[in-house]
Amino acid sequence: MHTDLVAALDIGGTKIAGALVDGRGRIQVRAQRPTPAREDGDTVMRAVEEVLGELGASPLWERASAVGIGSAGPVDASAGTVSPVNVPGWRDYPLVSRVRAAAGNLPVELIGDGVAITAAEHWQGAARGHANALCMVVSTGVGGGLVLGGRLHPGPTGNAGHIGHISVDLDGDVCPCGSRGCVERIASGPHIARRALENGWRPGPDGDTSAAAVAAAARSGDPVAVASFERAAQALAAGIAATATLVEIDIAVIGGGVGKAGDVLFDPLRKALRSYATLSFVRHLTVAPARMGTDAGLVGAAAAALAKRPDTAAAGV
Repeated sequence: MHTDLVAALDIGGTKIAGALVDGRGRIQVRAQRPTPAREDGDTVMRAVEEVLGELGASPLWERASAVGIGSAGPVDASAGTVSPVNVPGWRDYPLVSRVRAAAGNLPVELIGDGVAITAAEHWQGAARGHANALCMVVSTGVGGGLVLGGRLHPGPTGNAGHIGHISVDLDGDVCPCGSRGCVERIASGPHIARRALENGWRPGPDGDTSAAAVAAAARSGDPVAVASFERAAQALAAGIAATATLVEIDIAVIGGGVGKAGDVLFDPLRKALRSYATLSFVRHLTVAPARMGTDAGLVGAAAAALAKRPDTAAAGV
């Protein structure tokens, strides 16, 4: 029997996506359900089981040799549990054992969603060919993952590279994580929009107050919108430079909804980075937009599962 596929799960607060993925990262079968994020833990798990059931109904399922999971966090890969901030019903939830049971006792590999996206970008995206990289998701929250020495570095619990909770403002707002002045409190989409509104920006006739609307206003030259993105870019630059100084990355890849703002974000980010990344060994650090799009979580989860197979490994994962 051929076992040339792995199953992948991308679990977030909005959707639970699943796929059967081959050794080149190509998705062969898809399934998806909305996340019942405000329901109890078992209800959320039933949605995961429905996704797995739909994948299992495919004749290709018998070729799957493992399951990779990229989950919103925090995750604890060593314990096989997850406690996503945006899924209150899952606290120290034994996701690995539950998925293993639902998947017919296939081996299961768990990583955080930021680490999964890092795996995808290193395997096939903007970080491909880079031995030392930071990949970030800047959206409703700010997450990330690291590639060090050419390999994914998830850390003991699967959370290494979580740049969103590096403090860059000692007198900043208290973060839900318990710290103060975190990158996420400044650079995430909701906080970009909040800062713009607090400083006098007003949405258009449609009433859209999202970060995407602020980005559109910034592209049109609205000074308050521009300033909000510049502040976010400064926070990102400080966090990226600190990471680069600590572990000598040579590229930072930025994806997520805020990353789609384009030059409104990347121009001030690159400018601010020159002020923070000043030591000789980080001065050539580059910043690039992510390339993998909405499938990054699935492809990265598959890469993590493939890397554990003795007969194959996603490049450098």
